[in-house]
Amino acid sequence: MAGGGFDDFDVERFQQRVDARITAVERLQTTLSSLVGRARDEDGLVSVEVSARGLSELELHPKAMRLSSGELAERIKETMRAASDDLYRQMNRAMADALGPEGDQSKFLDDPEAVLAQVREAESAFDRTAKDVLGELDRISRSLGL
Repeated sequence: MAGGGFDDFDVERFQQRVDARITAVERLQTTLSSLVGRARDEDGLVSVEVSARGLSELELHPKAMRLSSGELAERIKETMRAASDDLYRQMNRAMADALGPEGDQSKFLDDPEAVLAQVREAESAFDRTAKDVLGELDRISRSLGL
């Protein structure tokens, strides 16, 4: 935008980018709703499937009934965590594929400072944009003698 104005703004190109992003998000929604995280414990006694709706499948091998109730409960919980992790990895991969690198949210889990940095960056970009828009409105107002 030369001189802070909107003379160089290509509305058609902007609309194409918006349409492409909307299409990507719609495809992403379909993809995310179809993903299933799977896990099996090391002995093959417990198998779990989870989807975006939660637990979708729990299979216990007959030999699992020989475990104590506490041990079986722990195996189920561990296997559910592993299946949830698998689903989360798939979701992040799908988001990164659809939205590009900014779609991968896993980097924020281990680095809260990265979240704050991104928030600060967005705030700064908003402030710059607001300043540009207000300056342009002021210029228009002056040119119209208001």
